[in-house]
Amino acid sequence: MQTRTFLVNGEWRTGKGLLQVKSPYDGTVVAEVGVPTEADVEEAARVADETFGESRFLPVHARADALDHISRGLAQSIDDNAALIAREGGKPLKWAKVEATRAVSTFRWASEVLRHGADEVMRLDTEASLGSRLGIIRRFPFGPVLGISPFNFPLNLVAHKVAPALAVGAPIVVKPAAATPLGAIRLAELFAETDLPKGMYQVLPVSSSVADGMARDARYRKISFTGSSEVGWYLKGLDPKKRVTLELGGNAGVIVHSDADLDLAAQRIAFGGYYQAGQSCISVQRVLVQSEVYDDFTARLVKQVESLKYGDPMDPTVDVGPLIDAGSLERIATWVDEAVAQGAEVLTGGRRDDPFYAPTVLARTSPEMKVRCEEIFGPVTTVSSYQTFEEAIAEVNNSRYGLQAGVFTRDIDRAFQAHREIEVGGVIVNDQSAFRADQMPYGGSKDSGFGREGLRFAMEEMTEPRIMVLSHVPL
Repeated sequence: MQTRTFLVNGEWRTGKGLLQVKSPYDGTVVAEVGVPTEADVEEAARVADETFGESRFLPVHARADALDHISRGLAQSIDDNAALIAREGGKPLKWAKVEATRAVSTFRWASEVLRHGADEVMRLDTEASLGSRLGIIRRFPFGPVLGISPFNFPLNLVAHKVAPALAVGAPIVVKPAAATPLGAIRLAELFAETDLPKGMYQVLPVSSSVADGMARDARYRKISFTGSSEVGWYLKGLDPKKRVTLELGGNAGVIVHSDADLDLAAQRIAFGGYYQAGQSCISVQRVLVQSEVYDDFTARLVKQVESLKYGDPMDPTVDVGPLIDAGSLERIATWVDEAVAQGAEVLTGGRRDDPFYAPTVLARTSPEMKVRCEEIFGPVTTVSSYQTFEEAIAEVNNSRYGLQAGVFTRDIDRAFQAHREIEVGGVIVNDQSAFRADQMPYGGSKDSGFGREGLRFAMEEMTEPRIMVLSHVPL
């Protein structure tokens, strides 16, 4: 067990009191982390505000070099970072390595986007009345960023807030999830090795109530939040002048049409519904299968799900890890039991094995059941049939959420129809809903969020365009 400090104003501090970070698998204490005091929280905001006066004028090479350094540091410590992710969050080691590797590319992409540049030149001599003018459009950061991250990707989701902030020259203060603060601290260790101003990245492992006060602080001009829909929309309502990016919940639907590669679909859905023990906002939750292939596909899916191994996340052969806490396990079990009592059929799983919930497939569910209409955030998927592709699209849209969806079909027209008509932030064709490349625009519609992540898009969310008009120039 380690005792870890947090970073404020370039100093590693212990604060007052200790937060125990416990393994979701066996309850052992992975680390103890110092808890910031009120003075630490106030100083972090003040320093971020003061640092912005310097950071917004940093040249591209200074910011890009720092991003490259962090990326290289992450690349050199992938195994250690993966072990950290697995221990604090319970993610199976094989998937923790994937997350650790993605964090490398997240910082690399931020550097590449920054070096490429996004300034724009606009001809303004388009009308005789305008004269001979030229516009130069550049983007400038709003100001300090408050980043609030969840437990399920303790390294890479923090990276998706820190990398674009550093890239655009905006100081950022990160409030990591209480259950998994170690990833944010690991990034702070690498940041401290760069030549960027020390106030550009600070980490405060504080409680949600303290974070509420931070979100109200006018010195934070931008909030980047990943978490529950209820908390996200609450934060957005605190201050209409504050810029907010919300990456919230979902109950992703995946369509399997009769012309699909059924083996591929079963394999990928078995991955996308369970690799994170379902604890991902884009995990597969609702599987809609064309009636002609429903029985065939469902048998293939059940076989794939039953082949998944759950257990110790440090075992490299394990596919599914534990739930993050006892409350989550109890909620999932209650929802499944309620669905069964209302007529749902358990095709596999349907039982708790503390701290796990067995990978579960449910049939004969109805749209009003919580396992279909709410975000279960656990290793449970439902399967149901449809007749026409239009019916399937309507059912995917029959949700207050709209983050991502998957469509398995060989028909290019159906793919484009899905892209046009499914009300989500991303439609993944011939793969499941949980696919994400770190450079792509990522975010949702409806209750699933507001704004977009993905390096270039996150950098746009943290900046605003400003035009300079050059008048009377010889064009």
